[in-house]
Amino acid sequence: MQSTADNLAAERAGTLLATYAGLDGGALLRPILTREFAGRIAVVSSFGTESALLLALVAEIDPSVPVLFLDTGKHFGETLRHRDRLVRQLGLQDVRAIKPDPGSLAEHDPQGVLWAADPDGCCRIRKVAPLQWAVSGFAAWITGRKRFQGGQRGELATIEASDDKVKINPLATWSRAAVEAALEARGLPRHPLEADGFLSIGCMPCTERVVPGADARSGRWAGTGKVECGIHLPQPQPLAAALAAAGD
Repeated sequence: MQSTADNLAAERAGTLLATYAGLDGGALLRPILTREFAGRIAVVSSFGTESALLLALVAEIDPSVPVLFLDTGKHFGETLRHRDRLVRQLGLQDVRAIKPDPGSLAEHDPQGVLWAADPDGCCRIRKVAPLQWAVSGFAAWITGRKRFQGGQRGELATIEASDDKVKINPLATWSRAAVEAALEARGLPRHPLEADGFLSIGCMPCTERVVPGADARSGRWAGTGKVECGIHLPQPQPLAAALAAAGD
């Protein structure tokens, strides 16, 4: 059952979607950042293979917008170095490393290998619950998801409701070719693992090279049937309950 806050977010998202119909990319981000949610919005970024484009679009408008990076403790070293390079190059002023709760890790993943037995549980502890806490002080957040990534993203709207927040997906309608062209035109650095066949990059234990010609996200949780970490799925439980459920 939706709460009042959830209903208000849904109404706001619908109004904004109608107001800014047909806009995407920087044209959508500008009114969202400077007028609709000024000071009340954050970007959530994995600093993965295509993240540089969204971050550049945001930085061109307001480099002080908070950028939330889920520092799971399982990232490739290359991802962390790519993050640091982008922060310097784009002049991002408020990048926040969001880490899992130490107590939850000690209780539910003391050996650090939960990913092998229960990837959903690992994601709940290391991504879902920390992000719930991190976005709790914002009215809206921005993602880099795109329809061409397939799966549950195939019908993605540029503006939607996410529980009690408004979620902005400014690149939802962009094609892979458009993203590649924009990255090239801006001279943005590529993730160093991309050239080695890693086309969608998350945590090291759950990311593999992609077979030539296969879907870019097929290297994520390969062979498990899992396709999303969970941060973009409805979260009916408050933070405390989500943390407790991680060990169920």
